[in-house]
Amino acid sequence: MDDFLYQASIYLAAAVIAVPLSARLGLGSVLGYLAAGIIIGPALGLVGAETENLQHVAEFGVVMMLFLIGLELEPRALWDMRDKLLGLGGLQVLLSTVAIAAVAMYANHPWSVALAVGLTLSLSSTAIVLQTLSEKGLMQTNGGRATFSVLLTQDIAVIPILALLPLLALPAMPRFQADGSIDRGAGGSHGAGDHSLSLVEGLPGWAVTLVTIGVVVFVILAGVYLTRPLFRFIHATRLREMYTALALMIVVGISFLMTLVGLSPALGAFLAGVVLASSEFRHEMESDLEPFKGLFLGLFFITVGAGIDFGYFFNDPLDLIGLALLVILAKGIILFLVGKAFKLRGRDHWLFTLGLAQAGEFGFVLLAFSTKQNVIPPDLSQKLLMIVALTMLITPLLFIVYDALSRKIGDSAASPEPDVIDEKGPVIIAGIGRFGQIVNRLVRASGFKTVVLDHNIETIQLMRRFGVKGFLGDPTRPELLRAAGLDKASVLVAVMDDHKQVTRLVSYARRQRPDLHIIARARDRTHVYELYQAGANDIVREMFDSSLRAGRYVLENIGLSEYEAAQAEQTFYHHDRKAVRDLAELWVPGMPIAENKKYIERSQALEKDLETALLELAEEHAKKSA
Repeated sequence: MDDFLYQASIYLAAAVIAVPLSARLGLGSVLGYLAAGIIIGPALGLVGAETENLQHVAEFGVVMMLFLIGLELEPRALWDMRDKLLGLGGLQVLLSTVAIAAVAMYANHPWSVALAVGLTLSLSSTAIVLQTLSEKGLMQTNGGRATFSVLLTQDIAVIPILALLPLLALPAMPRFQADGSIDRGAGGSHGAGDHSLSLVEGLPGWAVTLVTIGVVVFVILAGVYLTRPLFRFIHATRLREMYTALALMIVVGISFLMTLVGLSPALGAFLAGVVLASSEFRHEMESDLEPFKGLFLGLFFITVGAGIDFGYFFNDPLDLIGLALLVILAKGIILFLVGKAFKLRGRDHWLFTLGLAQAGEFGFVLLAFSTKQNVIPPDLSQKLLMIVALTMLITPLLFIVYDALSRKIGDSAASPEPDVIDEKGPVIIAGIGRFGQIVNRLVRASGFKTVVLDHNIETIQLMRRFGVKGFLGDPTRPELLRAAGLDKASVLVAVMDDHKQVTRLVSYARRQRPDLHIIARARDRTHVYELYQAGANDIVREMFDSSLRAGRYVLENIGLSEYEAAQAEQTFYHHDRKAVRDLAELWVPGMPIAENKKYIERSQALEKDLETALLELAEEHAKKSA
C-alpha cells in the first residue's frame, strides 16, 4: 500500500507541475504529460519497472476515448462520411503503407515484414491528435474535420489489419535460450508457467482470423440486443452510481474480450460505441465516462514518456532520430498531396499535414501482436517501438510549427479563446444565429436580461456592432454554462445550429438542474423525440411555425376568411403538439420509423383524428354562415 501511494504521489505531482507549465508556455497538455513521464522515469529514475504494467491500465484512456467517439457516430453518420472515410482516410492509409513498405523492402526486409511495418507506421496517434485538436479548438475547422475523418478510418482499419497480420507470419526459426535450450518458434518464449488467457493461442493463422471476425460480430450483436435491456434494468433501480458501474462494465468487458483474441481493446470499444450511438442512454454514458477518460489519457501519456528506453536510444541516437524524421517526412508528403487532392487550403491543409504525420499508439499494439504472431522479428520490433515513441514525442512540436505557420496565413482559422463571462441573467440563450437573434430581441425588448453564448466569432462581433453583448465560447462546455449562471437561471434556450450540440446541452442542463425550464430548437420531428427524451420542456421545430403560417395564408386565399383560417391553424397546431407527445412515447432510437409498426398505426389514427377535427370545424363555420 505504501509503495502504491508513493508511486501515485510521484505521477500526480509530476502531472500537476509539468502540465500547467507546458500549457502556460503554449506547448499543450500532451507535451507536458510526456515531459512529466520523461522526468520521473529516464531522467530521475523515480519510477521504474512498474511503468509497463501501469501503461496497460493507462491505455483505458485511449479505450474510453474511442468508446466516446463511437457514441458520437451513429451508423448513419458513418455512412454520410463514407466519401471522406474511403477517400481521405483510405487513400492516406494505402499510400503510407505502400511508401513505408517500399522503403523497408529496399532495406532488405522480406515483403511480409515490410508490409507489416508499413501497416503499423501508417496509423497516426488518435490520442495525441484529438486531445490537441480539442484543446486548441480546431475540431470544427475544415482541417480538424478532415483530420478526424482520417483518424476514424485508421481506427476502423485496425480491425482488418489485426485479422491480416497472422497470415503474414514468418516461418518459425529455432533460437538458443539463456539456459542453452532451443526455442523452436512461436509460443516457446512464453515458458511453461505462462497461462495467460487466450482464445487464439496455438491456432493456425486462418483460424485466428476467423475467431477475430467472430468476436467483432459478437460485440456488434451484443451492443444491439443486450445493452438496452441491461440499461432498462439498471434504470429501474433508481441508483445513479449503477449507471457509471454499467458503463464501466461495458468498456472493461469488451476490452477483456478483445484481449482474449489479441485484438486492440480500443477498437472493440469504438465498435461498441458506434452500435450504442442511437441508444437513448448514450448521453448518460458520455457524462459517466468523460472524467475517467481524461484521467487515464493523461496517465497514458506520462507512461509513454516514462517508458522510453534511453539506453537503447543512446546506442544509436542519430539512426533512430533519422528514421523517426523519415517516417514523419514520408507521411507528411503523402498527407500534403492527399489534402491538396481533396482541396484543403491554407491553415486547414497544414493542420491536416502536420497533425497526422506521426505514428500512433496503435503501433505499440500492432508491434506487440506482430511479434507474438512471428510476423516481425523481436529486434526489429524493438527498433520500431522506439521510432513510434519518438514520432509521438515530436508531434507536439509539429503543432507548434502549425501555430507558427497559421499566424502567417490569412484564411479562416481556429476559433479564438472563449470570452470571460462577467454577467449573469435569468435567461441563457445558447446560439445566436437567425433563430436565436429573434428570441433574444423579443426577450430583451420585454425588459428581461439575457446571457448570450455562441461559438461563432463573426456573429458575436456583428451583434456587438449593434450594441448587443454576447460571449464567445462553446455553449456545451460546463464551465462556460456555470460562469453564465446556469445554477440560478430560470430559462435556458438551446438554439444552436448543430442539432447534436442542442441535444447534448439539453441533456447536461437537465441533469444539473432538474427544475430548469428548457426551450430547445429541433431540426425535425426525429430531433423532437430526442430532445423530449433528453428533458426539454418546450421544443420548437425550425420550420414548423413558419410553415403553419404559410398554410394559413393558403387557406385565406382559396375561400376561407381570416378567422376561419386562423381557427384551422390553431386546431392543427394543438393537434400536432398532442401527436408529437404521443408518438414520442412510441419512437425507438435507431429503428427506422418505416419499421416501427406501433408508431405507424398510431400516426395513421392521429391523422384521421385531425381530418375529423378539421371537418367538424368546417361544418361549424358553414352552420354559422348559413
